[in-house]
Amino acid sequence: MDINLLIDQLVSYAVNEKLLPARDRTWAVNRLLEILHLSDYTPSGFKGKTPAYPCEILKNICDWAAQQGLISPDTVTQRDLFDTKLMGVFAPRPSEVTGEFFRIHKKSPKTATDKFYHDARALDYIRTERVAKNLAWKARTPYGNLDITINMSKPEKDPKDIANALSVKASSYPSCLLCKENEGYAGRINHPARQNLRLVPLDLLKDGEPWYLQYSPYVYYNEHCIFLSGKHEPMKLTKKSFARLLNFVDFLPHYFIGSNADLPIVGGSILTHDHFQGGRYVFAMEKAPVETVFKMAKFPRVKAGLVKWPMSVIRLNGSKKDLIEAADYILKKWRAYSDPKADILAKTGDTPHNTVTPIARRRGKAFELDLVLRNNRTTEKFPLGIFHPHAEVHHIKKENIGLIEVMGLAVLPARLAQELADLAPLLVPKDVAAIRKSETLKKHADWAEELLKKHTFTKENASEILRAEVGKVFAKVLEYAGVYKRTPEGKEAFGRFIKKL
Repeated sequence: MDINLLIDQLVSYAVNEKLLPARDRTWAVNRLLEILHLSDYTPSGFKGKTPAYPCEILKNICDWAAQQGLISPDTVTQRDLFDTKLMGVFAPRPSEVTGEFFRIHKKSPKTATDKFYHDARALDYIRTERVAKNLAWKARTPYGNLDITINMSKPEKDPKDIANALSVKASSYPSCLLCKENEGYAGRINHPARQNLRLVPLDLLKDGEPWYLQYSPYVYYNEHCIFLSGKHEPMKLTKKSFARLLNFVDFLPHYFIGSNADLPIVGGSILTHDHFQGGRYVFAMEKAPVETVFKMAKFPRVKAGLVKWPMSVIRLNGSKKDLIEAADYILKKWRAYSDPKADILAKTGDTPHNTVTPIARRRGKAFELDLVLRNNRTTEKFPLGIFHPHAEVHHIKKENIGLIEVMGLAVLPARLAQELADLAPLLVPKDVAAIRKSETLKKHADWAEELLKKHTFTKENASEILRAEVGKVFAKVLEYAGVYKRTPEGKEAFGRFIKKL
């Protein structure tokens, strides 16, 4: 394996993707030699075409490094630490990235994010070849075409890495994966390397509390970004949150942005660090129409309505200033609201249950804000949550319903890829007995029996039917998570809360 050629290919890639000025080529070669523990180098004369992304070049360099003992043990985690260090050579200083972003933004917000997103992918911070492994399709439901994804992009931990992680001295730096201190961090066996991560600080409220824009390394939709607090503090929804969300879409009008709720069970996966998620994508919920209009006497200029969606959504349209006030008013009313007849209690003792999942976007010059009502109360019958996926759908989705799912994109566990592939051929001969005997498939047995009553499966259509039916299960998951059900009783109960507004 010609390491000189691989070095030249990687540097040429960086120059072609405008990560590196041609003037800096020799400097970059020398930085790579340092990382590769090489004191000798002979230019290969490489003049060929470089790929769109560096993954193949990095793989070959890692193969060479493993042979030289520079990667030991040779595991996915150790390779990730090593190849991120290599790509860190081509990452500009954070101040340069920030300056460039704001210079471009003055001319075009879209061009500014185009460049920022391109560089995140080109630097392999967004591991494009892994994201491409995700399975994705659309499923037709009464609520529109829902997005279904099976997350295959996160590699499984090697047992060697798990064992090594236990022997590593505990560190509280960075405090979590969302802290700004990750920018440029070398990583360790139990924390990913981030030499190729860059953040853009945005003090949108002019309150001296900068937040930071970055992209998600495992994008679930186009330009999936994260907007995170500069402080490591828990998720919280306040009037400031609504102001920050709406100021964000004022600053980047081609993006939406939303927040997970700030309570366990309904709050998504990371509650320890205040952050939002946004991007350039139109979800099914955004396309869903308003089916009931209502007025709030306190906010006559705000258009308000209930959205046709499996979860309970209040949609507000108006000026930024009016929406901030109206959203704060609704949140305060909801936090204090109880309706035992509808299983809604504001508190159990001192433990709060009511909150919202907010999503902001632009509608031309106007602003739009969706407030999804959430309640995290549990009972003996529903220990995981009354308004949480119930047991009958756990074979497909058991995890919390966070912001991304709320908007209509299912993030399903990797196990489903193989399970659906194994299930399909057993449905053709209607072999439910074999499904019930299988350790991995028996969880799907009752579902399989229901499907066999509805469909005639063949080798040609089995996989397609299963994908469509997974979409229907996800729609039911969202219905379970809805505080007010789409029944006459549920709509009447929703109406009781709306009267309070």
